[in-house]
Parts: sequence; structure tokens; C-alpha cells
Amino acid sequence: MEVDDDGKPRRTGTLWTASAHIITAIIGSGVLSLTWAIAQLGWISGVCTLLVFSCITSYTSNLLADCYRSPITGKRNCSYMEAVRSHLGGTKYKACGCVQYIYPSGMTVGYTITASISMVAMRKSNCFHKRGHDGDPCKFSSNPYMIALGILEIFFSQIANFHELSWLSTVAAVMSFGYASIGIGLAFAKVVSGKGERTSLMGMEVGVGFNAADKVWTMLRAVGDMAFAFAYSTVLIEIQDTLKSSPPENQTMKKANTIGMSIATTLYLLCSCLGYAAFGDRAPGNFLTGFGFYERFWLVDLANVFIVVHLVGAYQVLAQPVFGVVEAWLYSLWPESNLITKEYPVNIGRRKLSFSLLRLVWRTLFVVMATVLAMALPFFNDILALLGAIGFWPMTVYFPVEMYIAQKKIKRGSRSWVGLQILNFVCLLVSVAVACGSLQGLNQALKSSKPLKFEE
Repeated sequence: MEVDDDGKPRRTGTLWTASAHIITAIIGSGVLSLTWAIAQLGWISGVCTLLVFSCITSYTSNLLADCYRSPITGKRNCSYMEAVRSHLGGTKYKACGCVQYIYPSGMTVGYTITASISMVAMRKSNCFHKRGHDGDPCKFSSNPYMIALGILEIFFSQIANFHELSWLSTVAAVMSFGYASIGIGLAFAKVVSGKGERTSLMGMEVGVGFNAADKVWTMLRAVGDMAFAFAYSTVLIEIQDTLKSSPPENQTMKKANTIGMSIATTLYLLCSCLGYAAFGDRAPGNFLTGFGFYERFWLVDLANVFIVVHLVGAYQVLAQPVFGVVEAWLYSLWPESNLITKEYPVNIGRRKLSFSLLRLVWRTLFVVMATVLAMALPFFNDILALLGAIGFWPMTVYFPVEMYIAQKKIKRGSRSWVGLQILNFVCLLVSVAVACGSLQGLNQALKSSKPLKFEE
């Protein structure tokens, strides 16, 4: 009863645990940048772009769910890479590995930056509340908070695998609803009170200090932020691998995709549109840091606490596939080593867990490296745009489309094949353009920043 029919640990996941994992993975730091993204694109382009990304991700995620089992043997693919290998072969399997594990590693850097920004925002709000609007400047470095978050993530990273993360994902999913609801409420209150700022159909207008080239670059970064907000395909197969085998995993996963994407899209539209109506064309990069620090400061603080708790959980959801693949590789190299393979039982209350020296050393090193990179590159919107460019096309579009074509044996040149390849090519062009825009933004930010500083 402790194993499935293939000898692997028995899976207990349900539609609701899978939905919680998806919501935790997808509703993260991306939601905070969408107000800024809408401000760069305007009402028409911004909302349409957001909906297009939602539709593309929903469609390709369902294609990917059908690729969980191998087309010939019906064998489970426990990771995204295994699915690519069984459908597309070794060369694309290696290419997938490069992208899949670089991308979530980069997202852990982005989540560290975002969580530290929220922690600094809490300290600033209390500082301004204490000193008043005309008090001494309230400037704080985010680096000490990144270090504190890194220490916390080292602790949580010792959780062995995805199957033991359900409770953390559930807490994180609840937190995402909490801070999104507070942001929506604050934005709505500002709009109905008549204090909303000027908006436009085309977004930020060209003017003094903001030329046409700047407009193009910021629009590209805004598209990248939206792509990042919908990217969770890198962990979709791993989430699906937690589901019970009856009913069939792909059926349950498609329902979970629909639930997760519907909730995410609704929250994204509410946050971005109400946020843009509240802040106008000068919307901040992180919309929860722009509500002012003098009125209802405790509510903004509460929202930022929710963000931090959520991102601690989302960090683990995204990092677990990286942890798993490296540890499996080390197991294969040294199967007799106690350092690599030995597990030490640990009882925490009624819960039985295990401790491993390999996990302690390797996962600690991973978290330390992610924290150092976050301290060196603390640029919120530009980092999110670059991550969106890196991960969206290959993981959300290219591999799901190619695996679906191989599985269904769609003939080259047929109407379905042409339609899928057009989708593939258009998304590739978008990703390349966004990558150029984000690199340009990082270059500009590096010229004026002082990374790794502990004082502002």
C-alpha cells in the first residue's frame, strides 16, 4: 500500500493539491509588476497581451499534461526532462535540461529580490509613519533581508521532495489570495475616492526624459513581465507526478490547469487594471510599494508579510526539480556512498521526516549562490523580464508543442502542424525581442546601481 504498481512511492495528490501547487507556482512576484506593465502598454495593448499569454499558457499546459505518460509504453515521466526524452529523444532532452534547471534557478533569484523588497517596504512604512512625511529620509538596503531569507530557505530546502510540500503550497496559495486581495482593495479605494492618476489607451507617453527608444524598450520589458507572470510549465510534470493514478493523471491535471489559470488570470486582471487606474502612467515597479506609507500603513505591511510567506513557499516549489535532478545524478555516480545515499530519520511531533548530508551540503550551496546573485542584481522588473524571455518560449510553448506533435503523429504540412508551428515561431520572436529589452534595461540599471551594499 505504500507504493504504486510501478514500485515508486504511492501518490496521494488530488485535484485540489495540484491546484494549490499551480497557484503557488504561478501567482508570485509576477503579479506585483503587472500594474507597471499595463502602464507601459496602455489599456488596449496591456489587457490584450495579458489575455493572450493566459490563453497560450492554458492551451500548451493541457498539451503538456497529455505527455505525462510515454506514448508507447505508458510509463510515467516523473519530470519534464523525462517527458522530453521519451517523446523527442536525447538531443532535445539535453537542451530541455539546460533551460529547465537554469530557469527555475533564476526564478529563485527573482523571488529573493521580490521578498526582500517587500521586507524593506514594511520597514519604510513604519519609518515614515513614525517620522512623518517631512522626517529624515527612510532609506534601507535590501541586502540584510536577502541574507535572512537565504537562511530561512536553507531550512525549508531540507524538505525531501515535492510529495512533502503540499502543506507549504497550501499556505503559500492562501497568502497569494491575501496580498492580491489587499492590493485590489487599496487600488479600488483610491480609484473610487477620486484620487486615481491619469491613464491612457497607449500607456506611458513619449516626452521630456522619455524618448521613443525608451518607450520601445520598456514595452518589451513589460511584455516580458507578463510572460514571467504566467510561466509555471517547468514544474507542471513534477506537479502532475504527485497525482493519484485514478482518475487518469492527465484528466485531473487539465482540470487543475483550468482552475489555477482561471484564478491567476482573474487576480492578474484585477490587480493590473485597478492598479493602473490608481497609479496611472507613473505606476511603480512593485504596485504594493506605491500606496503611500502614511495611511493604512498596517494594511500594506500585512500584504507584504503575505508576499514574503508566499514567496518562501514558491521558492521551494520551483527549486525542488533542480534539487532532485542533481541528487539523482549524484546517486548514480556514487550509489554506495553513505554521504550521498544515507538517510537519517527525524521525528517532528507525529511527523516522520528524514535528514541527508547530501541535501544539507548541496541545497545550502544552491541557496547561498541564489542569494549572492540576488544581492548583485537587485533589479526587479528587468530580472523578471529576462526570466520571462528565457523560460516562456522553450518551456511553455516549444517543447509542449513538439511533444504533442510527436505523440499524436501529426503529419508535417497538415493544417494542425502549420497552426502549431506558427504559434511556436511567433512566441520565439516575442521571447527574443523581450530578451533584448531586458538586457538593455539591466545594462542601464548596472550603470547607476551599487550592488552588494549594506547601506543606502
